[in-house]
Parts: sequence; C-alpha cells; structure tokens
Amino acid sequence: MGLNLAAKIIKNHLLKGSLAAGSEICINIDQTLTQDSTGTMAYLQLEAMGVGQVKTKRSVAYIDHNMLQEGFENADDHKYIQTVAAKHGIYFSRPGNGICHQVHLERFGIPGQTLLGSDSHTPTGGGLGMLAIGAGGLDVAVAMGQGSYYLSMPEVMGIKLAGKLAPYVSGKDVILEVLKRLGVKGGVGRIIEYYGEGVKNLNVPQRATIANMGAELGATASVFPSDEITRLFLKAQRREADWLPFAADEDACYDENLEIDLDKIEPLAAAPHSPDNVVPISELAGKKVDQVAIGSCTNSSYQDLMTAAAILRGKSVPESVSLVISPGSRQVLNMLAQNGALSDLISAGARILECGCGPCIGMGQAPATGAVSIRTFNRNFFGRSGTKSAQVYLVSPETAAASALAGAFADPRGLGGPVVIEQPEVFEINDNMIIPPSKNPESVNVARGPNIKPFPLNANLPETVAGKVLLVAEGNITTDHIMPSNAKLLPFRSNIPYLSGFCLTPCDPDFPARAVENGGGFIVAGQNYGQGSSREHAALAPLYLKVRAVIAKSFARIHKANLINSGILPLVFENPEDYDRISLLDDLIIENAPEQVKTGLVVAKGGKGAEYQLLLEASENERAMLLQGGKINMIRNEHNKHNKHNKHNEH
Repeated sequence: MGLNLAAKIIKNHLLKGSLAAGSEICINIDQTLTQDSTGTMAYLQLEAMGVGQVKTKRSVAYIDHNMLQEGFENADDHKYIQTVAAKHGIYFSRPGNGICHQVHLERFGIPGQTLLGSDSHTPTGGGLGMLAIGAGGLDVAVAMGQGSYYLSMPEVMGIKLAGKLAPYVSGKDVILEVLKRLGVKGGVGRIIEYYGEGVKNLNVPQRATIANMGAELGATASVFPSDEITRLFLKAQRREADWLPFAADEDACYDENLEIDLDKIEPLAAAPHSPDNVVPISELAGKKVDQVAIGSCTNSSYQDLMTAAAILRGKSVPESVSLVISPGSRQVLNMLAQNGALSDLISAGARILECGCGPCIGMGQAPATGAVSIRTFNRNFFGRSGTKSAQVYLVSPETAAASALAGAFADPRGLGGPVVIEQPEVFEINDNMIIPPSKNPESVNVARGPNIKPFPLNANLPETVAGKVLLVAEGNITTDHIMPSNAKLLPFRSNIPYLSGFCLTPCDPDFPARAVENGGGFIVAGQNYGQGSSREHAALAPLYLKVRAVIAKSFARIHKANLINSGILPLVFENPEDYDRISLLDDLIIENAPEQVKTGLVVAKGGKGAEYQLLLEASENERAMLLQGGKINMIRNEHNKHNKHNKHNEH
C-alpha cells in the first residue's frame, strides 16, 4: 500500500518514532515563523535556552498583530523582536509588510518542507504542499534552537475533491462545507489531506484558504499536493527553483475518507458564534448588514481583493454599511495600487486598513452595538470582534462584496456574469521590508523595553497537588476566553503579571482575584477546552496565578501542549458525568502526584469522600516535562546533566 502525502513528508523528516497513528514522533523542522503577539515570549524563551544561531533552514519573525502604537509598548516589542532576530539568525518582516501567513506563502514557503509557527493558522502553508503546523511559542523556540518538534503521529483524513466550483463560489465556501460536515472538533488528532481531480481546479490562494481554516477543525495540519498549479504560482513569485512536485502515491490509503463534489457547493456563511455553525447564504438573503470586513490571513490574497474590486467597480456601498479592507501583504497592496483596483475599492466607499491582522484579532474596527458584521475571516467567537453584542458571520470575498453593495446578505450568484481573476504572470517583488539577520551577530545589542517582563516558570511537580476549584467553565472555551486579546491588552503580551489580571474574566470577572486569594488551584471545564488561537499566554497567565491543573472533558491540541509545556496538568474526566458533580470552590487533592502522572491514571479526591477518576493522555516525553515543571526546566536539566558529564570526562 502506498503512502499519502502527509506520511511522505513526515517520513522524510522523521527523527524518532514510527508512522503508527497515536505514537509519539519527533520530526525535523525546516522553517519556523512567529508573529509579534506570540513572538516576544517565544524569543525570551529562546534566549533562556542559551541558543546562539537558529538550527532551521529559515526562520522568520513577522510584525502583523500589534500594529496600533498608542503607547511605547508595541513599538518596544517590535524593536526587541527585530534585534533578537538579527542576533540569532532570523529574518525580520517589518510592520506593514503584511500578515505572516500571506507573506510566507508568497516569499518563503517550499513544497515538501516542514513549517512550525507560533500561530494557529500556520497550516496555511499546506496550500503550497508544506506540512505546516501551529504550535505554542515555546515549541517554536525549541524548534529554532534544536531543529526538532515532538508530537503524536496524527491520523490522516483524505478529502477527495471532484468537479469544479461554480462562478461566485470560492475556496472559503469549500472549507465552510467541510466545517459544516465535521465540526470544530472534527480535525482533532488529524491531518486533513486534499486530493482528487477537483484539486486541479483550485488555485494556490484557494488552497491556502482551505488549509488556513483547517485550524477551525482542530486539525494538526492540512495539506494539498504540489503540482503544476503550485509551480506556476512559485514561478510568478520568481521562486520556481523552490518548486518540487509532491503528491500521494496512487494507491495511498487514509485513516478516514470524505468526498466532496465542488459542483454542488453553494455560497455559505458561518453564523454566530462558531465557525461550524454553517448555513447557506440563500437562507440569510435580505438580512440587514451593518459592517463588511474583507481581509485576514484567510482571504486577503491578490485574487481575493481583485475579485472584490471587480464586484465593487463603479458602484457605491450604501450609507448604512461600513466597508473595511485589509490587504494581506504589501505585495498585494502595491499591485492593487498599480493596476487601479485600489482606486475602485476606495471609490466604492471602502476604508483601506494597514497590511496586518487588524479587526480579525479585535485590533480596531469593532462593530457598533448589536451590529451585524460579515467578515472574510476565520473566527467568529463571541466577543472576539471587540463588541459582545455584535453578530459576526464568516463569508467569502464574493459574498462580502455583494452584500456590502446590497446592504444586506446577498447571494453573489445574482450579480450576473462571472468575475474571473487570472493569476498574474509575475507578482510585484519588493523584499526591502524583509530584513536578513546580522552577519555580525555578536555586535547586536538586544533592545528590551520596560514592558518586557520575565515569563513565569513552574517548579518540579510536588508530592501533593491540592487547592480549590477556581472556575467551572462550560464547553468550547476558547483561548480568547482564557486570555483575552483585544486592542487594550495586546500591547502587554510581554507582561504576564499584568495580563494575569484579565485571565478568564470573560467567563468570570472574579477569577483572577479568586485565584490570588486562594493561592491557585484547579480549573474545571467542558469539552474542547482551549480551542482557537495558539497563544501561549492562555497557559502562562494561569501558571502565574498558580493554577496547578485543568480538568476537562477534552482539550484542543495546541492549548493542551501549552499547558504541558508550562507544567500544568491537563486531566480528562474518565467519566464525563463527573463534570456535573464538581462545584465552584470545592476542595480537590491529588496525592502521590508524581507516581500517578507516571501511570497516566490520576485520582482527585474531593470533600465528603468524592473521588474523580482522571486520565492524563500524554506521551512519556510529556510526562517527563510535567514531572520537572515544564519544558524549559527539562531543557535546562538536560543541559546541566550534559555539562556535568563533560566536566567529569575532562577529569
């Protein structure tokens, strides 16, 4: 039996383990990326590891999240990242150069290589045939310092595509259809691999959109083959030398299969407040729209914005609609300016934002009270837009543009003749805002502003883990809930002591004070705890507040890894009904904790003789981390052992 594409890439990069699903593997990482919301912490951790030059083929630090500079904090973080990148062999993409995933697709992605990024939408690179994985900042720091990454070998789900998309139906509608079928947990523990004749009818930006929102499935990665379409995209980026044909074997097998006929897909929308709450646009037609936002790492490519411009050309949005557009990269913005499409957008009434994440992460453009906002973004979690009362829908650029003109949800298929945007033969190439690392790293002084604080470290797991239940949360709690990320808090991403005062406040405003008053304790939650962004702060802030364990029905992959990296126990109810037996401020105690962690079977005792059977679903390597209080401690201990061994041999 032949190998699927994901297995081929993993096999080519395998350092430890086997391709058996569920087994622990270690793979070589070719490339890494960070962005400024997670990057400051990742580079502080890189420095703490004592790393000189990075071990990857290419590492890039992007500035795309914290773009508003109302005070010194964001500018200080940018300067820190720029100088630490110069010192350690990392390329630096300056503010305004674009969103990390769009720029990386254009300028750095290479088929068949591995990419690890401290952003949950790193799988966008799968649109080029990369194995691109989102992870916490510490995992990325370790990959830069050691060139490797540990994970459980995922299952590979094959999605066979047939047919061709109808006019005004796009890649966004494809991934919304997948989310409709599989849900936000449907990709957990899986790589999603797309194959079949229908793939040939999708261009690279469409593939990247589909791979990007695999993150909303909870998937480890999504991957497309590297074919002639890929070659032509890289040739247009003047990077044809980076192209490599890469596809699954003809007799490849998959752990699970799904078939989708592209001909049958219609324009779709994800309704509030989840990306898998998907309905046809036809069911929403006529519903009033207040705000339309086009952009984000999901839909800000040249083709996306050229399509929107073509629909809007010569027309005006009504006075009731606020239309904002954020190009994904400076390359895209430059080309729109040169060919006149930018003028079409502006003339139609669009407000043009900086090339960055912007409203997708709640950094500006919050909707009005009770407004309906339709966005080409990837997440519509409650309150993420900055306005809790807003109703946020996720749609394609085609639907967004048509609806902006109508002032209400509109099926773009009613616009008439199709809009066809061909890929340019050559993209505009100007890399002068990508700064290579210093050729004299020893001469670089790393700049540290006063807002940059040390990150918290845990200690060895004690014999007894005890405390009160500080919070009982419902299911599908996101990292936006755990560590809010809005325009007011983003400037403090390098200041965990300050951020901890806002930890889990969307769930319970009293949580930080309760945690401090009780000297830490436990968090109890429902299913899929920690879905959404990869932000490591959602583990570091609870660590600072001395949270010792999170007990949940299930965990999202990246957040679970971040908890383990921080030395916080991620425990799963063996009997999910036990969730209903635990109340706020109950006392819990785990005795002989190290031995229980080693077995993976943990008993937590409560008051009045209550006992809760819990599972620690972790690899041997992860259990070692937990015993030593997290990944940094384990790395330091290994380093100290190595030094002692060398000194002993010298004598």
